Amino acid sequence: MDARFVGIADLVEVPSVAVVVDVMRAFTVAAWAFGQGAEKIVLAESLDEALALKARHRDWVALKDGPPAPGFDMVNSPGLLRSFDVGGRTVVQKTTAGTVGALAVREASLVLCAGFVVAEATARLLRTRNSDSVTFVVTGDDGQADEDLACAQYIARRATEAGTDAAGFLRRAAESRAASELAEGVRQGVHPDDVALCLEVDRFPFAMVAALEDSLMVLRPHAMPSLTGEDPV
Repeated sequence: MDARFVGIADLVEVPSVAVVVDVMRAFTVAAWAFGQGAEKIVLAESLDEALALKARHRDWVALKDGPPAPGFDMVNSPGLLRSFDVGGRTVVQKTTAGTVGALAVREASLVLCAGFVVAEATARLLRTRNSDSVTFVVTGDDGQADEDLACAQYIARRATEAGTDAAGFLRRAAESRAASELAEGVRQGVHPDDVALCLEVDRFPFAMVAALEDSLMVLRPHAMPSLTGEDPV
């Protein structure tokens, strides 16, 4: 598999297959939302669009980066999301990096959104699709976020070498600037467990596939067989 690792600003053409990585915290939060029963996640272009979507669909749940704000139900924190009921609901998500990266590759034939929590399921899906060329979009810190690059490199390696050890990749993520900022309270809208939750490998047995639905970029879970079973046909 030919793997390319690029920042959002470095995308010069529409990739065939894109894996958009945001470990801390957009796609860890998305995975937790699905783990708690959310039906789908709409990736919003802007805060205004997120609020407009929620205004049109009163039962939808809106979340954003940073501190709580009027009109938004949640913040972009896996630790805080654990106590929020999203079962059967649609979540509208707008973040600084992750959602921006997914929208930047919306025309790709396959768009996966990922973090460590869905790493193996993502790698398995890439294997089952026999993806020859995959573009990994490193969303954080203008493409320089080491937690996102480490996760992207881990998934790429895992897609071709199933026995790849996660330890070194997790160590890089744990030592990243984002992890330090979350741990030290530099960022707002943070739970003390956020870093640990973002560094859980294979917490969830599904990949996350984003696709255009009626002009909206919608993220849905893609169930994979047991991680101890055979790859699907």
